[in-house]
Amino acid sequence: MTATALPPSDDPAAATAHLHPAAWDRANRQLVAKALAEFAHELLLVPRRLPDGRWQVHPADGGTDYRFSARRMALDHWAIDAASITRQRGTEHLPLDAADLILEFRAELGLSDRVLPLYLEEITSTLAAAAYKLDGAAATAEQLAEGQFQDIEAGMTQGHPCFVANSGRLGFDAGEYRAYAPEAGVPVRLLWLAADRDRAHYSATPGLDHDALLRAELDPATLDQFAAVLAERGRSLADVHLIPVHPWQWWNRLAVTFADEIATGRLVLLGEGEDEHRPQQSIRTFFNTSRPERHYTKTALSVLNMGFYRGLSADYMAATPAINDWVHDLADADPVLRAAGLTVLRERAAVGYRHARYEAASAKGSPYRKMLAALWRESPVPLLGEGERLATMAALLHTDRAGRSLAAALVRGSGLEPEAWLRAYLDAYLVPVLHCFYRYGLVFMPHGENVILALDGRGVPRRAFFKDIGEEVALLDPDAELPEIPEAVRRIVAEVPEEQRLLSVFTDVLDCFLRFLAAELVAEDLVTEDGFWAAVAGCAADYQDAHPGLAERFARYDLFAERFARSCLNRLQLRDNQQMVDLADPAGAVRAVGTLVNPLAPHRR
Repeated sequence: MTATALPPSDDPAAATAHLHPAAWDRANRQLVAKALAEFAHELLLVPRRLPDGRWQVHPADGGTDYRFSARRMALDHWAIDAASITRQRGTEHLPLDAADLILEFRAELGLSDRVLPLYLEEITSTLAAAAYKLDGAAATAEQLAEGQFQDIEAGMTQGHPCFVANSGRLGFDAGEYRAYAPEAGVPVRLLWLAADRDRAHYSATPGLDHDALLRAELDPATLDQFAAVLAERGRSLADVHLIPVHPWQWWNRLAVTFADEIATGRLVLLGEGEDEHRPQQSIRTFFNTSRPERHYTKTALSVLNMGFYRGLSADYMAATPAINDWVHDLADADPVLRAAGLTVLRERAAVGYRHARYEAASAKGSPYRKMLAALWRESPVPLLGEGERLATMAALLHTDRAGRSLAAALVRGSGLEPEAWLRAYLDAYLVPVLHCFYRYGLVFMPHGENVILALDGRGVPRRAFFKDIGEEVALLDPDAELPEIPEAVRRIVAEVPEEQRLLSVFTDVLDCFLRFLAAELVAEDLVTEDGFWAAVAGCAADYQDAHPGLAERFARYDLFAERFARSCLNRLQLRDNQQMVDLADPAGAVRAVGTLVNPLAPHRR
């Protein structure tokens, strides 16, 4: 059996129909505004205040002059009015172009000859994706606020709030973008391979053996069909592990790079699964739309996006279920986390394939070791309570084409005072983050794409689901009281200097998410800036007051310190946009420049 090829477009021009001046100009203006804001936030650019109240920035050679209006907010956040930006060289007024901005400020950004061309390609691809999202019909913030889970997921347009080049997806051609990008909203059927068990490793939570997983994920008719393909080769399902594969990965990597494994029969293409899936914001994770109660499927995808090739490591897959079970059980046994409603979406099974030659030829962490693996993560759908609905937390930072905030639409639609809605959100999201850190030294990567909110019927956050546990969870504090850590889980124990540990909250929560949410709610006149941070501080202080037994740890890791290190994510990508950080070395992932004033400090009790 062979997979069906993607049908070619009858009109090649259709692949670029969204690339017209109106969408392109608007995409550039938006990205230039973001670049100026985030590069200024990271002190790569230093705008100068002009007598008229506007701001000016220009490269060292002084050739080009950018001017704009902006509101400077807490955490050195630059809320730039995109419509106000002008670009001028001498007396000549120039159009805004994000790629030109990168070239003009190449020295200030520290871009090497090795990084610059690829970074420009990422910027151009990010612009193309933005133009696609700006072309055609789009839901308003109010419509999305009442939308279904996957409609909201596909409706996100901003990408990661900090990274400027955040939608590179280098590897997708123009047709593949329209087939596999989450904003395209196109159903995808995964391919399935059979892999020799001496080359593939399957691991799972206790009680979920390989056969049980397959029976849960594939209908009997599909399993029979796959078994018939193997029988033609004198083999059976008992001889192999089955691996779901992203169609792009088959056509662009496995069918070529793993040609020897296919030719010798160590890998056998079985065909498509029967279920339709939708790609999520992470691009390599799929939600099952045919059977929403079935697991998410996360696949290896050798596409370069935001500092990494998005493969999956066979080494990491081996321990992933054990790590997820340990974190899940810890959270499930903790009364504070249960009361907050935290649910850890477990990655319950994983499979990884080891190609002997590439393992011999490459170092640990190489993309060549991450080309064929998959995992299965719990779906939140069966875990919903009465009246609950789902929304990615990234939705809180979404603004529609009119500039209206989805978070603001949720607040207004709830009927609550903004402060009450905000406190409900913070109780659902921030309290679990704080408790995991202070009680256990356990940290996540709790950005918008890694958190799913359960909203009640009015759109009020009721509780949170944390996901992407296997690769992005760490134990930072050896002095914390913890349940016994099994050997398979010890990978998550990280050696991080004590002064850096609280950055997991300061950077990942305050600086990389809440500062953007504050800007959106302030812009919509729902809260004042001080009122927003007072609410965050009040939530944190109430948590601390409720747990006097952790007072020593609250003092040791002071959430209300006057300042904290300014950790710069774009600087990491600008330094190396193919291997931004080593996930096994959290301390090495910190690129700090100066400090930020802590907006919680004035609200210390």
